[in-house]
Amino acid sequence: MNGDRDAAAPPVSATPYVDAVVIGRNEGARLVSCLRSLQGQVRQVIYVDSGSTDGSVAAAEALGAHAISLDMSEGFTAARARNAGLAHLAGDCTYVQLVDADCDVAVGWIPLAKSRLEADAKLAVACGRRRERHPEASIYNQLCDHEWNTPIGPTKACGGDALMRLAALKEVGGYRNDLIAGEEPELCLRLARASWGIWRLDAEMTLHDAQMYRFSQWWQRSRRAGFAFAEGAALHGTAPERHWVAETRRALIWGAGLPLGILLLALMFTSWALLLALIYPAQWLRLSRRMGVTRALYSVLGKFAEAQGALEFHWLRLRGRNRGLLEYK
Repeated sequence: MNGDRDAAAPPVSATPYVDAVVIGRNEGARLVSCLRSLQGQVRQVIYVDSGSTDGSVAAAEALGAHAISLDMSEGFTAARARNAGLAHLAGDCTYVQLVDADCDVAVGWIPLAKSRLEADAKLAVACGRRRERHPEASIYNQLCDHEWNTPIGPTKACGGDALMRLAALKEVGGYRNDLIAGEEPELCLRLARASWGIWRLDAEMTLHDAQMYRFSQWWQRSRRAGFAFAEGAALHGTAPERHWVAETRRALIWGAGLPLGILLLALMFTSWALLLALIYPAQWLRLSRRMGVTRALYSVLGKFAEAQGALEFHWLRLRGRNRGLLEYK
């Protein structure tokens, strides 16, 4: 870490305190389970509620959390909720565990992640393995569980659950309030630009409950990812990071460009051009060797949903408008 940052850093408490920020809406029993999983692992829990109607605020307060009700007259985003929670942390907090209310934090995770951050003053974020609570319940939950299984060691981004160094978050200004998705990778990109590191430990971190049982839920989630890809590329798509440029390009080519091109060729020249659509089963077979038959199928299908989201972002951007949340639950 550079000398200027060390010189400007606030004095560190003899006991580095760990607090938690939990965000949620109408999570019911999942919120209660989440808060209980944090007991004994953190000093204080800040719960940020986003318009729940199921008694979540009262349940959180009954479990000793400091509950904040987000002003819903403004556009809601998870990023805005997390920033609201961060703003209510005590001044002597050193590390903060960010977690969604549909997740339980694994026993022993926070002490382990804290020791990793304390061992390396250049690290801003420590994350671990997020797992699905019920991967057997649907193919969509299984896909989520595979998605969470990312490589161990230094990484470019974390997800919504992570232990973070509060000073690093403050240095880069926290999350971007206006992002409806993809706020964590965007934050990590800015942390990396400021010479902070992100590390993924080979350890159980959280148990997540996706509750995806229908194709329409999976499609909506994939569409949201495409929107996030396009917005991330618009924000940070230039060199050197080229943030989400490749992901956006793949979505637009496979999910929009190729289908439109094949259709136009068939309409303008010959219906034989429709045979070009065989490129999709060919791609499925190619990916199956690496991903397995089912995951490869949804990877190919997902490009259509991602293209929808990416095109929606560019259409709204052209009109100077923003969109609200794309929720799948």
